[in-house]
Amino acid sequence: MHRERVVRLLLAGALVMTAPGCATGDDADPSQPAGPTGGWRTAGCEFNHPPHFTTLGTRRLPATPPRLTAAMERIDRGGRERFADSFAGLEVDQAGVRAIVYRVPSAAFDTFIRNSAEDNCVVVRDAAHAVTELTEWHDRVVADLPYWSAQGIHITTVGSRHDGAGVEIGTLDLEATRREFRARYGEEAPLVLVEEGPVRPLSTGR
Repeated sequence: MHRERVVRLLLAGALVMTAPGCATGDDADPSQPAGPTGGWRTAGCEFNHPPHFTTLGTRRLPATPPRLTAAMERIDRGGRERFADSFAGLEVDQAGVRAIVYRVPSAAFDTFIRNSAEDNCVVVRDAAHAVTELTEWHDRVVADLPYWSAQGIHITTVGSRHDGAGVEIGTLDLEATRREFRARYGEEAPLVLVEEGPVRPLSTGR
């Protein structure tokens, strides 16, 4: 699953922002020990899961099996609502018939993932940053957009990475933006800068 995008028009261009969820993770127990680092797999990965396909016209396309979709929805919802200090995001590997969950190691969240997966294959991988932290940085950068515009720094997209690597910032001028962001947010800010132009609305044509 790629990061979801909410499009808002800004003057003549467009800015893409991802709001990663507003949960605070208060239900998670901070006294719980960390889960295993380096990642792990659920028991369902030991079984063979045939690929799932759907037909679109004359094309046969890979699809996510309903049981795996349901497990991913449980994990995503629980991660955002109860374990936002650990959960970073997830994606689906349709060819491998498995989900991949990114999280800051947490024994409590790992137990939740294991129970939610049932007999599906879920691969759990380490993440550097969780939803709670990335939401704060996302909102801070979005709130600063008028400031950056006044400084001549053109930000085209803002979106949290589903792998927890950071908040991805699209910009037309990487070097200038990197220099100014370091000065304002510091060297350790979890901000990933990429060169990306403004989102253009699809033309319907006539």
